[in-house]
Amino acid sequence: MRDETILYPPLDVPKKVADSIWIVDSGPIRPLGLRLPIRMTVIRLVDGSLLLHSPTRFDAALKSEIEQIGRISHFVAPNSAHWTFLKAWQEHVPEAMTWAAPGLRDRRQVRRSGVRLDSDLRPGAAGWPQEIIPIIVPGIGGFAEVALYHQPSRTLVLVDLVQNLEVEKLPSSSRIPARLAGVTAPHGRAPIYLRAIVKAKGHDAKTAGRRLAALEPDRVIFSHGAWFEQDGAAHLRRSLGWLLR
Repeated sequence: MRDETILYPPLDVPKKVADSIWIVDSGPIRPLGLRLPIRMTVIRLVDGSLLLHSPTRFDAALKSEIEQIGRISHFVAPNSAHWTFLKAWQEHVPEAMTWAAPGLRDRRQVRRSGVRLDSDLRPGAAGWPQEIIPIIVPGIGGFAEVALYHQPSRTLVLVDLVQNLEVEKLPSSSRIPARLAGVTAPHGRAPIYLRAIVKAKGHDAKTAGRRLAALEPDRVIFSHGAWFEQDGAAHLRRSLGWLLR
């Protein structure tokens, strides 16, 4: 099966999905030998500038298209797996502020990479866009994923807390592992290892999950697979059932 089959073309171009919200589909990436699609979210802020959440691979033509929408002012590295393309973007947009999930800067691979992390992303951080609510979902081992809720569009943006891979798009060798991991559409969740990491955090993690569900978003965008374009609140509650109970 060719890589293109698992992806969501057109690739490496901004696609508007709601007022002030664009996605950029890209990939594939190959964690643990698997081939996965990956997605960036672009949010236009009230001042007209742009926030790039979980930047995908840098491409000069993509940068040019994004800058036709607005000036890039913020990058977000929302967890320990979604930061590897940042450095290239920083080299071409050095004036943009880079926000990182708590604990990301302490990881050895991140320190060695030379990527610049300007500030940890926490509620109430100075300079953070007020129309976006950050919610930290903690886990053990220094893991944290920062979910973003864009209030004007009622859009929730995640990376790995929901994965929703369409089985028919996957190579046959990946279908059974994906089902066992619990990440297949239409009932995708966080992969089983990540559920264990987050659930081990106990009350704090459950409280964060309940905060996410209470937002009742219209749509939920995430990095891998078919995102929830409609009925976001219902889909989110089902996908986070393992955390809410």
